[in-house]
Amino acid sequence: MTIGIIGTGAIGQYVAQALADQGLGPAVHLVRTVRDGGAAQVTDVASLPADVTLMVECAGHGALAQHGPAILARGIDLVTVSVGALADPALEDALTRAATDGGAQLHLASGAIGALDCLSAARVGGLREVVYTGRKPPRGWAGSPAEAVLDLAALEAPATHFEGSARAAAVHYPKNANVAAAVALAGCGFDDTRVRLIADPGVTANIHEVTAHGVFGTFSFRIEGVALPDNPRSSALAAMSVVAAITRRRAAITV
Repeated sequence: MTIGIIGTGAIGQYVAQALADQGLGPAVHLVRTVRDGGAAQVTDVASLPADVTLMVECAGHGALAQHGPAILARGIDLVTVSVGALADPALEDALTRAATDGGAQLHLASGAIGALDCLSAARVGGLREVVYTGRKPPRGWAGSPAEAVLDLAALEAPATHFEGSARAAAVHYPKNANVAAAVALAGCGFDDTRVRLIADPGVTANIHEVTAHGVFGTFSFRIEGVALPDNPRSSALAAMSVVAAITRRRAAITV
């Protein structure tokens, strides 16, 4: 397996180091035409080496929109952490058509959330309700639409600044709502998954909670995630989930 990475930020660097530790590369970074750390760097999909068999996107929604269709159309499988980008129906359609035409697959990394396998299984029997609640300290919502709703610096108690569909959450909070999008895609979809986003001065970690009801019964999941040391806005588990996705693709037996 020859692997390429889009992005050299905190998540991209984590993935590159993990692959290097496993003796896997990467072979190329899709960023610019220089050499860095032994990995060739290119600026477009057309310049990717012919032996690249898997690309990993770690650079955000814009990078998936810019490069994803061309990668898939070329027949190269793609792992992405930018799950929220699929809230755009036009992009989802473009990625689907490119994957179909190229005989490739777009794999959505689980990111900062877990138990998506449970949601996917429950969807088979029928889901009646799925609710995702994202809770962060006020500073975790800096630079988001929460600033227009709340005085984040003055909060003394938990306050909800968004309630709506997963599609609306992904569109309005593109840097914060990849988890909501992953839950939606694993469960009952962008429009039927409910989302609540909370700024809570009483917490220090990013807390993700999912509850679901359906034919299977009742399900609840909660995780308190920590950030990568190099970027307080990047989830450590999101980076780990990318490495896990790559490892599963290479394993003889996988879960």
